[in-house]
Amino acid sequence: MAEQMPAPTKTNLIKEKRNLQLALQGYDLLEKKREILVIELMKRMDSLELLEREVADITEKAYAALRKMLLLVGRERALAISSMPVREITLSASRINVSGMRLPSLDVHASSPTLNYSFMNSFAICDETVIEFTELLDKLSTAAGMRSIVWRLAREVRKTQRRVNALDKMVIPRSQSIVKYIDSSLDERERESLFAVKMLKKRQIGQQES
Repeated sequence: MAEQMPAPTKTNLIKEKRNLQLALQGYDLLEKKREILVIELMKRMDSLELLEREVADITEKAYAALRKMLLLVGRERALAISSMPVREITLSASRINVSGMRLPSLDVHASSPTLNYSFMNSFAICDETVIEFTELLDKLSTAAGMRSIVWRLAREVRKTQRRVNALDKMVIPRSQSIVKYIDSSLDERERESLFAVKMLKKRQIGQQES
């Protein structure tokens, strides 16, 4: 089915040229926004990758300390000690400014642990284990917030890319096609009008000579 074109009038030509100009400006702005978002996303992904390597290292250290603790104090005592450090963990939603855009972010806050077990009935490895797992929890909390930012940035990149593609592949070509059609139609109409005027003048001259 052929695409329906608007009436080839000067008013529609002015209107469509304005629409084309706006579409081209919108494309440029969105393309710049997409580039900024991609750069920011890559930076955040690099930071997240580094953070995840730190999490892996701390996890290895924490579980190594836990294995030593289990050997020294036994499973039951280890379970009792592990339940004693008290931490208050809160989740809050906030917004961060990323390249002029306000993106939602998940913030995880964990208080310092309160050690309630007796030092007389424990070993240094118990403190080490608590410290290692405390650091691990902090890193995991930070990583969770970072993943949230990366995920939202990636979603914003995809959304912006879809809008760029729509302008580039659909809106702008259609608008250009309409402008070309109206221009061509108006030119053809003007040529026909000029031809009609010339023929009329010839006829008038011929009548005068006869």
